[in-house]
Amino acid sequence: MHSIFCSVQKGVLKMRLSLDLLTYRIITNMASSSDVHVRICGQEIIKYDLEIKALIQDIRECCGPQAVLMDLNSTVKEKFSQLRQRIQDMEQMAKEQDRETDKQAILSETEGHRKQLLSNQMAWRKANLACKLAIDNLEKDELLQGGDSVRQRKATKESLVQTSSDITESLMSVSRMMAQQVQQSEETIGTLASSSRTVQETNEEFKAMTGTIHLGRKLILKYNRRELTDKLLIFLALALFLATVLYILKKRLFPFI
Repeated sequence: MHSIFCSVQKGVLKMRLSLDLLTYRIITNMASSSDVHVRICGQEIIKYDLEIKALIQDIRECCGPQAVLMDLNSTVKEKFSQLRQRIQDMEQMAKEQDRETDKQAILSETEGHRKQLLSNQMAWRKANLACKLAIDNLEKDELLQGGDSVRQRKATKESLVQTSSDITESLMSVSRMMAQQVQQSEETIGTLASSSRTVQETNEEFKAMTGTIHLGRKLILKYNRRELTDKLLIFLALALFLATVLYILKKRLFPFI
């Protein structure tokens, strides 16, 4: 039964790794137009994620001795530290983006990586518990057969308790990081809301100015037409005056005509 269970677990892990590799390729193709540093950081995050999944599977299948489990957990801690650092680097890159759309896209991707990190830590804890159960069963069998001593069992349990404590501490650290990210998201939403109100007020002012400009244009056209009419009347009056003067001069100077 144990071998069948391990085979099923291996098959599930292979399927997960295949899906993660496919996701990695899709992300790599879609990010061709993004910033080079962001792409490299995303690729490293996915690489560490795949390595952690493989190590967790090794822990799940580990049946001892204790030194092997400790080496695996040490390697997993190192990978988690590297993965956490790269996630923080990606978050910093998002803050340095000029365009708000790029910033929000990278922050959303960072949040997804944080959730995946938390999921891996939960899987790591479960794998350690499963390994502890397997080691306990093995020790029971060895005790029945005159194998390991009670002292070694105690040391194994203390080591596993320490490992569980380390995992719990890591989970608390991730929770604090997520709370900080939520706070930053709330501040960003507040800033966007303020910017939206400012843009709306500016738009209303532009509409008022547009109405004033249209009214001024109508008044200018009206005054232009009135000016043309006044000029025409002045011209007609002047022509009438000149004609009258000419008529009077004609009568006075040339009465016989």
